[in-house]
Amino acid sequence: MKLRQLAALSLLLLFALGLCLSGGCAKQASEARTLKLGFDAEFPPYGYLGEDGEYTGFDIDMAKALCERLGWELKLVPINWDSKDMELESGTIDCIWNGFTINDREEEYEWTDAYMDNSQVFIVRADGGISDFAGLAGKIVAVQSDSSAETAIEEEENAQLLASFAELERVGDYNTAFMELESGAVDAIAMDIGVARFQMTGREDSFRILDQALVAEKYGIGFLLGNTALRDEVQAELMKMVGDGTFAKISEDWFGYDVCILGK
Repeated sequence: MKLRQLAALSLLLLFALGLCLSGGCAKQASEARTLKLGFDAEFPPYGYLGEDGEYTGFDIDMAKALCERLGWELKLVPINWDSKDMELESGTIDCIWNGFTINDREEEYEWTDAYMDNSQVFIVRADGGISDFAGLAGKIVAVQSDSSAETAIEEEENAQLLASFAELERVGDYNTAFMELESGAVDAIAMDIGVARFQMTGREDSFRILDQALVAEKYGIGFLLGNTALRDEVQAELMKMVGDGTFAKISEDWFGYDVCILGK
C-alpha cells in the first residue's frame, strides 16, 4: 500500500475514533431499536408456526413491514396467552399484536386505533344438524381460554345462551378445538371469524359458520399502560402503510380483500 493511501486510512480511523470518543458511536447504538412482539403461536392466520418451522401470520407480516420501514429489528416472542399481561409488565414484550381485541379491554392497555373489524361466531360440523343458537342447547361448546369468544359468551347478555350448553369446554388453542370438533368430542367452537375462515380453508364441506354472530369486535395493537410514545410511533407508521397501499397488499395476500378500517 502506498504511503499516501496509508495516511488517508490513518486519518479515517482517527476521525472514526474521535466520533466514538465524542459519543457518536454510543448515540448510533442507542438509536438501534428492537420491537418485541408478543403473540400466540397457535393463532392462525394472525400468528403461528408455519410448516417451514418459521413464525408467520398476517399480523407478523404487518409487523415485519412496519419494522423494516422504521429501521427497527423485530423480535418475535411467542407467549402463553394467559400470561400476556405479565409478559408485557415485565418488559419481555413491548406489545401484543395478534388478532388482539380492543372491546372490553379499552382501559387495560394503550391501544392503536382499531385496524380490523372482527366478529365472534360459532363453527359447527356441516352434518351436525345445528343451524342456529337454539341448536346449541344441550351441546358441548369449545372456546379458547382467555379469548374474546370466552369473554363474549360469559357476558350477562349471553347468560341464557351459556346456560343452554351442556358444557363450555376451555381449550389451550383452536387447533385442538378443531380436532375435537372433527372427532365429535365437541359440537361447536366459539371463535374469531377470521380464524374460523382460515381454519376452514379446504374443509368448507366439513364445517360451517352459523349465520348469527355472537358479537362484533375490533382488533388493535396493545401496549403497556403509559407507553404512549411507542404506541404513537407504531400508529403513525401504520397510517403511512395504509396511505401507500402496503396494508392493503398484505391484507389481500392473507384474506383476499382489504380488511383495514384505519382512517375509514
